[in-house]
Amino acid sequence: MGKLIVFEGTDGTGKSTQFALLTKRLQNENVSFRRLQFPQYLEPSSALIRMYLNGEFGENPKRCYASKCDSSRMTTAAILREALMKARLYLQKKEAAGDDVFRQPAFDMKLEALIPVLRGQIPLKAHAHRADDIFTAIRIADEFGVRLTLEHTTEGHLIADELAKTGLCMAVGPSLNFATKVEVRNKSWKTPGILSRAGCHVSIITDCTVIPQQYLPLCAGMAVKAGMDPFDALRAITIHPAEHIGIADRVGSLEAGKDADLVITDGSPFEVSTTVRRVLIGGKTVHAV
Repeated sequence: MGKLIVFEGTDGTGKSTQFALLTKRLQNENVSFRRLQFPQYLEPSSALIRMYLNGEFGENPKRCYASKCDSSRMTTAAILREALMKARLYLQKKEAAGDDVFRQPAFDMKLEALIPVLRGQIPLKAHAHRADDIFTAIRIADEFGVRLTLEHTTEGHLIADELAKTGLCMAVGPSLNFATKVEVRNKSWKTPGILSRAGCHVSIITDCTVIPQQYLPLCAGMAVKAGMDPFDALRAITIHPAEHIGIADRVGSLEAGKDADLVITDGSPFEVSTTVRRVLIGGKTVHAV
């Protein structure tokens, strides 16, 4: 028995999202449905739903697919390039065929998934730790003209000046753990600060559930202790992540017209002794001490 979990929210107009078409389409399939209703204060709108395509570089794909197709970093790059080349040709054939279904190429779900990336509608999120993997991701993105964000960026401090020239959004973390792989042996709390001072667009992440999300302020505090400017660290866990994932029009800073999502503390959010006094989501208090 397959399972499809459906999260019911709103479509941005306040109306409940409808799944009738999906239900009708799969009603004869061996699929069970669950409808999960968000609490009112957490109910998302379409404006906060963003998509991306994930791309792994380095040791993860080698470890997972070594016995199947991928046993080296060169192979990883070659497979990604081949997929993007095929998708580009597939898209060209679709566009040339227009509405003529007899000229359309055979439907390919994997290539369809790459079309929004090639059109620049969604970014390719490159999970890369080592400097050479980061550069590989940047070269491939430039080659195909696709949007790119950098995730982890563990050795970013070694190539900070080069990364600053790209203007890319980059996330650093998780850092609150040991170096569990060879490729993260140069992990450092200094990385966010070095990148920020070089002029990079930096976010600090926990890679939840690797590190629980509640330790994000602590991670920012550790970056400050290692030399990062406190205001840059604050931006690295607020507006920069919002810009990184494309929702800065709604959250990430205190501005008119944005969601009234606020956290009020009795001290610096980077201090472990600080207490959260009040949390407002959508202008409504959901926690108070």
